[in-house]
Amino acid sequence: MITVQLRLFNQHILEVYDDGFALQEYVESQDLPFEGLRISVITLSGEVVYDNTLSLDSLDNHRYRPEIDQAIKDGVGYHIKRISTSDGREYFYVATRGDNILVRTAIPYTASLQELLKAEWDFLIFMILISLVMSALAYFATRRLGNTIKRLNRFAAKAEKGERFDEDELFPNDELGSISNHIVKLYAQWQQTIVDRDLAHENAMREEQEKIRIKRQLTNNINHELKTPVASIQVCLETLLSGIQLTEDKRQELIERCYSNNERLRHLLNDVSLITRMEDGSQLIVKEPVNINHIIDEIADELAIMPQEERFNLHTQFNEPVVIEGNVSLVGSIFRNLTENAIAYSGGRNIYITLVENNNQLCKIRFEDDGSGVEEKQLPRLFERFYRIDKGRSRRLGGTGLGLSIVKHAILFHGGTISVVNRKEGGLQFDFTLQKK
Repeated sequence: MITVQLRLFNQHILEVYDDGFALQEYVESQDLPFEGLRISVITLSGEVVYDNTLSLDSLDNHRYRPEIDQAIKDGVGYHIKRISTSDGREYFYVATRGDNILVRTAIPYTASLQELLKAEWDFLIFMILISLVMSALAYFATRRLGNTIKRLNRFAAKAEKGERFDEDELFPNDELGSISNHIVKLYAQWQQTIVDRDLAHENAMREEQEKIRIKRQLTNNINHELKTPVASIQVCLETLLSGIQLTEDKRQELIERCYSNNERLRHLLNDVSLITRMEDGSQLIVKEPVNINHIIDEIADELAIMPQEERFNLHTQFNEPVVIEGNVSLVGSIFRNLTENAIAYSGGRNIYITLVENNNQLCKIRFEDDGSGVEEKQLPRLFERFYRIDKGRSRRLGGTGLGLSIVKHAILFHGGTISVVNRKEGGLQFDFTLQKK
């Protein structure tokens, strides 16, 4: 504080000197900042040209006084508690350099000055301690900030490459940390969106490939199924057209064989068309209220007009009306295909249709026959297209191998599921559900 006051006073004297004022008169007219203040004006060569307390004749060259030498080099110089060679007193010196001269002020080193300097040192030490504490706090704050910035740099590097940022540690609970956590969270959500998108795309591609595979398989199977009836029709027609003398019975047999194979082709094409419609045009299939009780009544009427030796007995346990929102044709195909399958392949004489469950969401129905059933290893494949347990018998009876596949697709179209097991009493048991809406 004393040094600052003396430097300001020195600067003021330099301005007064440069303005051409008589220093002695000026100094005598001013209240000096310190009692006994000695003021000297010294050239850069060290010659004293003014001193307010001593005669200039008694003063030697001051060029190499410590404070003068320092002021010439640095602009400001000071020296604490040095004995003056001019008057033998101890002074506190402060020198300030101007353009061509230096002004040096000196305070006699008295007890009051010592107390003042001591107070300044105490204040300086206190300020140093405060500075150290503030520096320590600033260090920890900047270190924390630096760690956050480093983590942000790592995050930016990973984000630039599109990599995952797997650090689970949260950023500090401050403004920068909050912003950083928010950015990382948004990036993680964006990454998850990309993953979900890619996964959905892969699933869609997989489903598309599966559809293509199934259609290719269906086409191959259709080609295979068409060969036999087409070949049989061709042989019959070629024989009829060849001019060979045939008996009336033989001619009738060939015509009936053509008709039978034509019917087989018609059923096959109808079944394939129905499956394709359910797979590719499900949104175009009309839905309306369907009364399942009426469909079962129709099945009963169709069974009643069958020849006695082929007729199946239908046993139903539908104690309440069941109405769903669906397609009448498809729901009818479920019961008709199950019935035709039982008649053609079960070897039994009875069919049982039972309403197992009925609520606002769905109905559960059980369809059973009392035939011989199938081997356990064949059960999982019963709903496959063109799968036949006895291929020769199936073709002989006019089956297309698509009946149970149509049943499964029609049930899936109505939001249901289907399963099949062998009954303990013999025969097959189909359990399926149909959604009400």
